[in-house]
Amino acid sequence: MNIENTIKKASRILKNHNINSYELDAQIILSDIIGVKRESFIINNEINITEKIAEKYDRAIKRRINREPVAYITGKKEFWSEDFNVNKSTLIPRPETELLIYKVVNFFKNKKINILDIGTGSGCILLSILKELPLSRGIGIDISAKTIKIAKTNAKKLNLLNRSKFRIFDLKKYKTGKYDLIISNPPYIPSKDIKNLSKDIINYEPRVALNGGIDGLDLIRKIINMGNYLLKKNGLLVLEIGFNQYGKVSAIMRKYGYREISKEYDYNQNVRCIISTKWAFF
Repeated sequence: MNIENTIKKASRILKNHNINSYELDAQIILSDIIGVKRESFIINNEINITEKIAEKYDRAIKRRINREPVAYITGKKEFWSEDFNVNKSTLIPRPETELLIYKVVNFFKNKKINILDIGTGSGCILLSILKELPLSRGIGIDISAKTIKIAKTNAKKLNLLNRSKFRIFDLKKYKTGKYDLIISNPPYIPSKDIKNLSKDIINYEPRVALNGGIDGLDLIRKIINMGNYLLKKNGLLVLEIGFNQYGKVSAIMRKYGYREISKEYDYNQNVRCIISTKWAFF
């Protein structure tokens, strides 16, 4: 069977199992297995695939039918124009997180800064910033040894090992260094809402990277407090937050002596990113 018909068949199967992005998923999975860019299918769609590839593709499609995310099936996810390695120990990078990168890069353009990325996961936030700020260095911390291993492989792939470090740390115990930028996409989903997430998320992505406690703000409070002793004077704290958390997070920041500089909205006009600096240190 040729590429075109193989994708059509897989798309029908995924559609019948209520996978909304059935055609795109079918294309991405096959392009990964064959090892060519998805765009090349337009030109080479009459080429027949081997039996070995067909069998591998069938297995991958069955995984998608079971709602396993495409990123875990292929082992990578595009973020900030780069393919980052991911696995089930890492949260899958989301497009809205690129808002953080955009704001930070524009604020610190052509500057040399020291960065702390809290809950680094795949390392996509820290490494994307370092890619755009060639004079800067940073460290990513995470409680999971498996995620740190993935982050290091991504740093190597992007030739950023010389400017990045990744360490296993419990957030409460980290008191090392002073930073121009502390950035985080922390777990911010309230515990009671976890059960309402899609099967793709709840059955596969790491719970520790999702669950933000009773009100979703447990880790956010700790990170805001950490800024008191880890943030340099005039340094920035940049946080991704839940779609309905701006009011509460903003109040916590004011309580701890932060001044809001900017906020960023998602496509639904919800505040998803807060950028603040310290005006008073305790």
